[in-house]
Amino acid sequence: MPNMKTYKNPMPCQDAKARAKNFNEVALGYDKDTAIDEALRCLNCKNMPCVSGCPVNIHIPAFIEKIKECDFEGAYEIISKSSSLPAVCGRVCPQEKQCEAKCVRGIKGEAVGIGRLERFVADWHNAHSSDLTLNIEPNNHKVAVIGSGPSGLTCAGDLARKGYSVTVYEALHTAGGVLVYGIPEFRLSKNIVKKEIENLEKLGVEIVTNVIIGKTLTIDELFKLGFEAVFIGSGAGLPKFMGIEGEALKGVYSANEFLTRSNLMKSYLSTSSTPIMKGGSVAVVGGGNVAMDAARTALRLGADNVYIVYRRSMDELPARKEEVEHAIEEGVEFMLLNNPVEILGDENGFVKAMKCIKMELGEPDEKGRRSPVPIKGSEFILDTDTVIISIGTSPNPLIKSTTEGLEVNKWGGIIIEENSGLTSREGVYAGGDAVTGAATVISAMGAGKTAAKAIDEYIKGKTVN
Repeated sequence: MPNMKTYKNPMPCQDAKARAKNFNEVALGYDKDTAIDEALRCLNCKNMPCVSGCPVNIHIPAFIEKIKECDFEGAYEIISKSSSLPAVCGRVCPQEKQCEAKCVRGIKGEAVGIGRLERFVADWHNAHSSDLTLNIEPNNHKVAVIGSGPSGLTCAGDLARKGYSVTVYEALHTAGGVLVYGIPEFRLSKNIVKKEIENLEKLGVEIVTNVIIGKTLTIDELFKLGFEAVFIGSGAGLPKFMGIEGEALKGVYSANEFLTRSNLMKSYLSTSSTPIMKGGSVAVVGGGNVAMDAARTALRLGADNVYIVYRRSMDELPARKEEVEHAIEEGVEFMLLNNPVEILGDENGFVKAMKCIKMELGEPDEKGRRSPVPIKGSEFILDTDTVIISIGTSPNPLIKSTTEGLEVNKWGGIIIEENSGLTSREGVYAGGDAVTGAATVISAMGAGKTAAKAIDEYIKGKTVN
């Protein structure tokens, strides 16, 4: 019998005041009974609109049916056919804009908590240490994957399941890409990422760290090593700045650097000696999920005050609603319709304040988007000890600069064929942030799946010919 409640089962969370002082995961996850109750809200629609909203095409009604039957391992098996990172996706995917946005239950209430159910299933599987039995027949073909972020891991996992020998090259000392250096521990435990990577290694995926493609090895050298195709999933790690005076002062960080210092270099641990801000006031410029991550991390590192400075209003804020709500609950102050024009320093070259100007939204353009316009004479000074710039990232130019014939667009993104991920070089494919610039984890995973399918067809075609 369907559960016709019009609202989702709430997600249990740490108390806001307590969690603002620790790096433990904020959301605690559903228990068994809550998961089954939420699963019963699914109507198992025949046309499955939710699936069309999933970038990796998980058979959502089928895995939810398994939850209703208390067959949690069966539910995991269904999810894992489409997703290499279910415990990650259940935590960080913007389901409200994807699968849940298509859910029929959302017409007269809240959509089914698809993401929360995916998280429950993945966590249940990992907690019970049950392994999927996969009889994979090696096909004696080799593929190299550059980058161990979401797109690279997905591509590697899909190819490994098809019998390919896959080697993933990671520039840093730890695998996981943005999942380990970009997303804070309180949103995504690194133990979860480690477990997901171990699951891929069980499929036969080899991960080699401390290898910078373009320096340690080039793409041409990978082909000489016997790889028949290469997938570039190197992400977008080059931070953007505003180009205003004072950005070179001590105490100014890109969000990328700030989060890497905290997440990968463990500055959140009391025993860490990683140099990063402690106490004082912190201003985060930007309004996306990364800005929320930086602001909430600064709180946990001991900031006295944390401000989000964003040039548009709350309605235009691009961050997930859940992340914004969590930030507000934890004490982050939102300074909306404001824009920095200069960062001010003291006599020793440290940040002491930020000069801002108030903004108003102008007339809508042809797409209906209202651009922010400065209000003359509205400048003011915001006292701050640390400034974190979070206005986006672009792909690192290293691979392009060391690879002949690899075409990129004016933003540095690798140009690909949309339905295959094929670049301008034969046998070289790309996807994720290296193509699009900074985007979502799940969209990068979708690109990895697309490329894996195309690589398989390419290599099979060469073999036949």
